[in-house]
Amino acid sequence: MAQPRISNTGTARLFESRFLEKLTRTSFLFPVSLYYIIAIASIAYAALYTEQQLIRLLYLFPLGMITFTLVEYLIHRFIFHFEPENEKQEKLKYNIHGVHHEFPKDKDRLAMPPVVSLLVATVFFFLFYAVMGKTVWLFFPGFSAGYSTYLVIHYAVHRYRPPNNFLKYLWKHHSLHHYKSDESAFSVSLPIWDILFKTMPVVSSKKEEAAEKLPDYNL
Repeated sequence: MAQPRISNTGTARLFESRFLEKLTRTSFLFPVSLYYIIAIASIAYAALYTEQQLIRLLYLFPLGMITFTLVEYLIHRFIFHFEPENEKQEKLKYNIHGVHHEFPKDKDRLAMPPVVSLLVATVFFFLFYAVMGKTVWLFFPGFSAGYSTYLVIHYAVHRYRPPNNFLKYLWKHHSLHHYKSDESAFSVSLPIWDILFKTMPVVSSKKEEAAEKLPDYNL
């Protein structure tokens, strides 16, 4: 399926229903705050109502964050960029992610709608609970914080100029996904997954890179 045209201004309406359309949009600050609060609340619950040793947060919290980055990569690659086989599937793909590729600077669609993300988070919580039991209360905070951190990074690379430090790599990596090939560079918050799963974009020489000059959609 061909990539949709890219517009750095404007937006698209997905539903005729005003209510459904509103559900597809969110201020990124709401889910960012929500999942950091969920992380804090989970730690508080672990401390007050379980016998988990909080010292285990030293490795379970970062493990949860890293696990989220892997889930982020897999969802982006295999769900958001699945290959549609008919018009209905093409419409579904556009609604869940294609609209973001067409309007990458639409600030109201830089985060998954909270109604959807809460359902997904609940599924992952019970999946982790089934595997690790009450230890989930120390692992899930990292997973939740990982999502909020991803949202901050994703919002920043779409809305602000890249910084003059090593973080600039995140801006370039995601720009390649949007402007050069949507079949590569699937990871936003931890590009190492693209290296491990061999989905890194083709590296151009400096001369070729200067000639093609990727659009700076962060300006």
